[in-house]
Amino acid sequence: MSGPGGHAADVLVVGAGLAGLHVATLLAGRGHAVSVVDKRTDLGRSVRTTGIFVRRTLDDFALPADRLGPPIRRVALYPPSLRRPVVLVSDRDEFRVGDMPGLYAAFTDRARAAGARVLLGTRYAGYADGAAQLVGTDGAPSVIRPRFVVGADGARSRVARDLGLDRNRRLLVGAEEVVPSAGTDVPTFHCVLHPRLAPGYLGWVVDDGEHVHLGTAGYAARYPEGVWRAVRELAALAPGVPPRPAAVERRGGPIPVGGLLRRISSPRGLLVGDAAGAVSPLTAGGLDPCLRLSEHAADALDEALTSGDTGALRSYDGAALRRRFRGRVAMRRTMGLVRSPAAMEVAFAGLRTVPGRQAARSIFFADRSFPLPAPA
Repeated sequence: MSGPGGHAADVLVVGAGLAGLHVATLLAGRGHAVSVVDKRTDLGRSVRTTGIFVRRTLDDFALPADRLGPPIRRVALYPPSLRRPVVLVSDRDEFRVGDMPGLYAAFTDRARAAGARVLLGTRYAGYADGAAQLVGTDGAPSVIRPRFVVGADGARSRVARDLGLDRNRRLLVGAEEVVPSAGTDVPTFHCVLHPRLAPGYLGWVVDDGEHVHLGTAGYAARYPEGVWRAVRELAALAPGVPPRPAAVERRGGPIPVGGLLRRISSPRGLLVGDAAGAVSPLTAGGLDPCLRLSEHAADALDEALTSGDTGALRSYDGAALRRRFRGRVAMRRTMGLVRSPAAMEVAFAGLRTVPGRQAARSIFFADRSFPLPAPA
């Protein structure tokens, strides 16, 4: 990959998260030369996602079952007072929490088995004039000359900047600790609506009988004592949590919630996952969108590579898909307006009504998935 002339490749994927590894696997499996780079030497460190998979993802994607926790059918919604939760129970398995280090390892193995080169400990340093600058762990620079670059490098994507594409502006910050579970007869997804402990979003305690995931997400500037202090308070307040031992794992990072970005492709490449804003504006769930959008990206890139026509990437159009998120973006902004626990208690009362419970069920147990274009 080094040398004055650089190394040629069909596609350079920047970022070895699930989105990047999935698009790399699909393209390599179709015979294209794909390289994936990530500055991390161990993908199991610095995990940025809660790893909660919804039913549609579990139904539609071949995830390794041994890397998923027990199924969850029960959701309990709590107001700031933590009194009288609204409990929703599905007759189907709705959620499973992934062992993210194990899933990253499995997705890496799949990408390599398909023929992709996965180069860990390799930092992307920029792209210009058809050449991507890379830096190894030893500080040695190298050059790769891909036909296309895929930005799978997170919510604050440098690839987006280098390709002249849109970048995320509306962000939440998320933080989560994973601790051992004392065991539970009924795995439950506890959600706490609290404008101080989770300003503009929610806190969660997911106990599947193996681990307890204690987390919060919200607008960073509105955590009075910091996001990790809020996590500790949720651990003390949330029901069903055993005395808190040392964390097995800590996760955290920015979450884009402004909806899918409008410009996510150019003749030189495209964006996937968080870099593309492929996260539900309402629920902040990103694992289902990242996998589905990666499949759409792989189709567009495959057509461009096979036909030699970079215009094929115009079908990868964020503006067209974004229109389907209008309602969820509006609801996200409405949630962000509630700033006091008392106001949240009043708003929460609506969830106790029949229409409110039905709306909550449609959000947590929805049959919808990320809205991709219909097949031609």
